[in-house]
Amino acid sequence: MTELPRIVSVDDHVIEPAHLFETWLPAKYRDKGPKPFTAGIGELAYVGGKYRFTTDPAGQVTDWWEYEGLLFPYKRIIAAVGFSRDEMTLDGITREEMRRGCWDPKARLADMDLNHVEASLCFPTFPRFCGQTFAEAQDKEVALACVRAYNDWMVEEWCGDSGGRLIPLCLIPLWDIDLAVAEIRRNADRGVRAVTFSEIPTYLGLPSIHSGYWDPFFAACEETGTVVNMHIGSSSQMPAASPDAPPAVQASLSFNNAMASMMDFLFSGVLVKFPRLKLAYSEGQMGWIPYALERADDVWEEHRAWGGVRDLIPEPPSTYYYRQIFCCFFRDKHGIASIETVGIDNATFETDYPHVDSTWPHTKEVALDHVKGLDDETVYKLMRGNAIRMLGLDLDRDR
Repeated sequence: MTELPRIVSVDDHVIEPAHLFETWLPAKYRDKGPKPFTAGIGELAYVGGKYRFTTDPAGQVTDWWEYEGLLFPYKRIIAAVGFSRDEMTLDGITREEMRRGCWDPKARLADMDLNHVEASLCFPTFPRFCGQTFAEAQDKEVALACVRAYNDWMVEEWCGDSGGRLIPLCLIPLWDIDLAVAEIRRNADRGVRAVTFSEIPTYLGLPSIHSGYWDPFFAACEETGTVVNMHIGSSSQMPAASPDAPPAVQASLSFNNAMASMMDFLFSGVLVKFPRLKLAYSEGQMGWIPYALERADDVWEEHRAWGGVRDLIPEPPSTYYYRQIFCCFFRDKHGIASIETVGIDNATFETDYPHVDSTWPHTKEVALDHVKGLDDETVYKLMRGNAIRMLGLDLDRDR
């Protein structure tokens, strides 16, 4: 390998600018929409997979959103790039203290250039990973307007002047399947090919993927070529063990929901019913996948009669994984050692900018350390080729 191909990162994050809803929300909804403000924060803790905080006028100055009386503070660990590891704490933070690439698209492109990254798909922060903030709102008319405003900002402002380097990732109104389908089609008509969805919708009080409720959504995604992206934590809870365990336990178990979600899909019949639907698991890593597939296939072979899938899943579950599911990684040498089983055509790469896990600005070195010894075609697929194919990007057409 003479040179590492420039990376297409399938999991990064954006900190929403303070002007987002004032600019993009229709005027009649602005009084009830999200409002940015700056104020002191008190205690901030992460307990049992949930953030807990208090306010304190004399506390550390922090940027917040207020929406329907609820408060959302920005935390240093979600805008951690530029800080040392020992400074990546649960303290509050303002946009002025963040590296500008967290919220400014031109600065983001410059930081991508510093990091050997050509293109990037970014998940939301204030709306949460699949728009739970709006799904939980009381006034659903305003919430729908907020979802559309976020998507308009994402497509036209965040991605608009990037020359295709910032890839739009849109929300749906999770609470209404017809509105969700309409939003998929509205965004697909302007070139969007990625939507964020919950890894485990039932954790959000929504119907399960087994119920058939989501079939019109999956059908619309299949028809438009829209990839369903499921980020760890998009079910509003992280895996936990003891309720008083330190946050390091949840951080170490973060892949667990992705594994549970993938099993759910493999045995749901969704991938049988929609054979061109593409699923992407974001920030779940991949070292666990070989055994998960082995176990799924064993269960299908040995337990399908009583397990409820004899007539639902006609082929071994791994068949549908290799055909329709993508994983991603950024620190996972065990996954690389098993890449043939993980799937050379199924694995993609991410940088997780600007979160505490991010490899910025050393992503090139981290990637090289992982792929040394792999052939050039495999390296190309892992660093960009699979992401280009997954998202239908207008890159490398000459290959």
